[in-house]
Amino acid sequence: MMYAILEASGKQIWVKPGQFYDINKVTAQPGDKIRLDRILFLRKHETLIIGKPCIPKTYATCKVLKHLKGRKITVFKMKPKKNIHSKHGHRQQISRILIESIKTQTT
Repeated sequence: MMYAILEASGKQIWVKPGQFYDINKVTAQPGDKIRLDRILFLRKHETLIIGKPCIPKTYATCKVLKHLKGRKITVFKMKPKKNIHSKHGHRQQISRILIESIKTQTT
């Protein structure tokens, strides 16, 4: 079993090869391959590697599947006794990526 914890777009994600994940939007087009270098933790069979903070010469190759919007979040602001209120919605732009492989040169 192989998995890793990587940092992508300000979040830490636990990833496995062959699965897809949603992260904040990347600038690549659908079908492009990207490389995520900030691997914080790696488990390869029975070997555990912990980075300080990242593992050098380790990266994950990913394929951008598509760009989409996340769930809608409603933001409501109100000032009591002033008759001021505003209601806004926000949908975050996200990218769906497929983790193809996690490669390391340390083991």
